[in-house]
Amino acid sequence: QVQLVESGGGLVQAGESLRLSCAASKGRFSINLMGWYRQAPGKQRELVAHIGSGGNTQYADSVKGRATVSRDNAKNTVYLQLSGLKPEDTAVYYCNVQDVYYTYWGQGTQVTVSS
Repeated sequence: QVQLVESGGGLVQAGESLRLSCAASKGRFSINLMGWYRQAPGKQRELVAHIGSGGNTQYADSVKGRATVSRDNAKNTVYLQLSGLKPEDTAVYYCNVQDVYYTYWGQGTQVTVSS
């Protein structure tokens, strides 16, 4: 069982930046995909960005150009740098990690962007 520990959320002003981190404990299998989802009140959970073991990335259209997802494989940690934050980025952000068999979710970290 892989445990995920998220950090970096909080209250920020529109236009500012923040960085989220998610550290995964070592599991039985190698981690393939690491990334972030978010869920705003009354909305479905959606992909923000993810990064494969080879470094290939995917971003939601809503954050393209403003987000950078990266990972440190030695530390089993994934990062999300978000800049130019907007009030519509307000959501609970969830870390997501996948190995060949399982998908793991973090507990979520609140990001609130005030205008």
